[in-house]
Amino acid sequence: QESQESAQGATEAPLSRMEARRAAQARKPSAGVLVSRMIGEVFITTGVLMLLFVTYQLWWSNVRAHQQAGSAAHHLQQDWADGKRNPGTFSPGQGFAILHIPKLDVVAPIAEGISKTKVLDRGMVGHYGEGDLKTAMPDAKTGNFALAGHRNTHGEPFRYINRLQPGDEIVVETQDDYYVYKMSSILPVTSPSNTSVLDPVPKGSGFTAPGRYITLTTCTPEFTSKYRMIVWGKMVEDRPRSKGKPDALVG
Repeated sequence: QESQESAQGATEAPLSRMEARRAAQARKPSAGVLVSRMIGEVFITTGVLMLLFVTYQLWWSNVRAHQQAGSAAHHLQQDWADGKRNPGTFSPGQGFAILHIPKLDVVAPIAEGISKTKVLDRGMVGHYGEGDLKTAMPDAKTGNFALAGHRNTHGEPFRYINRLQPGDEIVVETQDDYYVYKMSSILPVTSPSNTSVLDPVPKGSGFTAPGRYITLTTCTPEFTSKYRMIVWGKMVEDRPRSKGKPDALVG
């Protein structure tokens, strides 16, 4: 027993200064361990930032855009109710109509121009109304009323336009009229440089003579902007607001 106590006492004897230093150094992580830890922290931080970015893109950008679009539509309808007249021409970013796609539960204000920051990222649909891409307004006797909208994020009003079938209604509401179109055809994929889809008689649409048409354009495949998807429709009714809502919006 005494020998065991002596051994225990010897084990617990205080270390010399040199021995303590060596023990402390032995407990320090090696350079390789430190580098591994730093890399791990970088990956964790990067992952958190990517998660926050994806959350912003997929959720918050939609929430914010829906708020902005809803506010724009409300103010537009309030101006109409108050008797404020449309100026006839519209400045870039100015709202002038409301798009309804009943089958997709889409209600989105239409603004002049296709600016990403002023129009599309605010949840609105943009009218090709400037420069070489200028297209007709819906009240024109003939022409192609062409619109652009996001398919993903920022309100994504055109996310499901690929689900439209021939005969589905698309309604453009203005201060004085409801313009009712029926979907007629779709071009699933085309190049962004293919501006002929915006022609007065759009190529690829199946239309062969001047008429009153609508064109919806958006990016495809989803979450990319590599190509464009095009949906066309033909006007079937020009209904004054004094006659009430068209059947497509009743019910």
